[in-house]
Amino acid sequence: MSDTTPSPVHERGRLGALRLLLPFARPYRGLVALTFLGALLASLAQLAVPLVTRAVVDGPIARGDRAGLVPLLGLAFAFGVAEAALFFLRRWAMTKGSLQMERDLRDVLYQRLQRLPVSFHDHWASGQLLSRATTDVSTIRRFIGFGAVFLVVNLVTCSVVAVLLLLTYWPLGVAVLVTTLPLTVFGLRWEKDYNTESRLVQDEQGELTTDVEEAVQGIRVVKSLGRSELVFARYDRKALRLQALQLSKVRTLTKIWCLFEFHPQVTLAVILVGGSLAVGSGALTVGGLVGFVALFTVLLWPILSLGFLLAQAQEAASACDRIGELLAAPMTVTDAPGVEPRPVGTPARLRFEGVGFRFPGSADPVLRHVDLDVRPGETVALVGATGSGKTTLTSLVGRLYDVTSGRVTLDGHDVRDLPLAQLRTVVATAFEDATLFSMSVRENLTLGRPDAGEESVAEALRVAQAGFVHDLPWGLDTRIGEQGLSLSGGQRQRLALARAVLGRPSVLVLDDPLSALDVHTEALVERALREVLAETTALVVAHRASTVLLADRVALLQDGRITAVGRHSDLLAEVPAYRQLLSSDAELGPGGQQPVLSELGSR
Repeated sequence: MSDTTPSPVHERGRLGALRLLLPFARPYRGLVALTFLGALLASLAQLAVPLVTRAVVDGPIARGDRAGLVPLLGLAFAFGVAEAALFFLRRWAMTKGSLQMERDLRDVLYQRLQRLPVSFHDHWASGQLLSRATTDVSTIRRFIGFGAVFLVVNLVTCSVVAVLLLLTYWPLGVAVLVTTLPLTVFGLRWEKDYNTESRLVQDEQGELTTDVEEAVQGIRVVKSLGRSELVFARYDRKALRLQALQLSKVRTLTKIWCLFEFHPQVTLAVILVGGSLAVGSGALTVGGLVGFVALFTVLLWPILSLGFLLAQAQEAASACDRIGELLAAPMTVTDAPGVEPRPVGTPARLRFEGVGFRFPGSADPVLRHVDLDVRPGETVALVGATGSGKTTLTSLVGRLYDVTSGRVTLDGHDVRDLPLAQLRTVVATAFEDATLFSMSVRENLTLGRPDAGEESVAEALRVAQAGFVHDLPWGLDTRIGEQGLSLSGGQRQRLALARAVLGRPSVLVLDDPLSALDVHTEALVERALREVLAETTALVVAHRASTVLLADRVALLQDGRITAVGRHSDLLAEVPAYRQLLSSDAELGPGGQQPVLSELGSR
């Protein structure tokens, strides 16, 4: 099991489920009350039939009074009609209420996943999140719509019937109550085991979902490496483990059901033997015995269903615990209390002041005392070896992560003092790994600027040299499929760049946005990109030597620190580490087409 799965089974069980479900039930108090009222009255109407049966046997049948049967049979029919009407009312209210609560819970959970910080998603497997948002929410809905109602109603029915049995003939009533003792003891013990096993099954389903998602998303890599059998073997091991856990769960559930199935048969035998003796001694009438047996048969469904309902309650409790882990996850990146929009210029001044950062749970900092001033309208290239902290530093601008020391400011305002909605409007980012969504090209482009006009879209496409979109079957309205895999890597990267430059943000953060482009397209993009960079403040992560030439100044990042800042030519002449880094890049450029060191120095 993945260490990203927080899987200790919580003992709070139903109480935890109740605390989670109550807020979602409040808006539908009327439907919930109607559901319970309909189910309870239907059960009570069902209880009236055995009482009428006893009156029929001891009255008209015992006296041979056929005329006396008519009103009693009419009364039984009326109770039957009432039960059917109440059953319809309960089903309508229950279905409507549970589906609406499921929708609300799913919406809240999805919104929570969107608001949780990137650091949270770094440590959680996607399959675990998907299983909670789908399977667990559906489990809770089934419990709300059926299990919770009948668990309460059946317990009330059992209590009412127990009182009626004691009033009908108390010795037999006491005998029935005594037979429930082993049912309670063994039932509670096995229910605890079932709770543990349910949680293990749900967690393992999340692990299996993660494997399926990774295999589907990485199908090109799997096929190109010829590792289908390896991926399947990994999946099969987890599937077998899930099967074993489910079988263990079924064995426990079988014990519970067998116990609840066996109990009524034994109890009915006790009633028939004891009742017959009581009738023979005159302590109980024949009608009383018939009514007693009829009352007990009303208990058959509540008793038989208790095993299933308690198992469903345990599954719902585990689902609530798993969802509760997401709802209780700390929101570390959020708006400060009372935060209000601040004036930010276009372009804005970007400053890193003594910035330090370490990932949660990590002992070693990624960034240490970083100081960097990017003037309005200036472009600064951030260079450094792999793992030096370049991408992490750029992530702090838009608060994908929050600094652990120091601060990042825009026009003198700490980014933590700006509303996130404003901050992520004035700061646009294009990542090296371009992510597109299963929607149209236009929707992908305007994701951050939904109000962008046709001219702005056309200009962004021109800058990113993404005119290929007009050749797609439906142009900008073409759906590009999940992850944009119907496009090449370079096409995806150009669309992501167009999305970032659309609307000319106050600060533009580019994380090596040209890495997937061929040399010819890269030159065209760079030429058009210079126009955009001249009108905005930009921080550009440069892994390629040619990208450095877009910048006014260059900052060298080594081991989490800015060790040199200056013009490219100055650093090339004065900083050996910078010269060595760029020299290595020139040698490793694709196809040998990167500018050589002497050419870089002359530009």
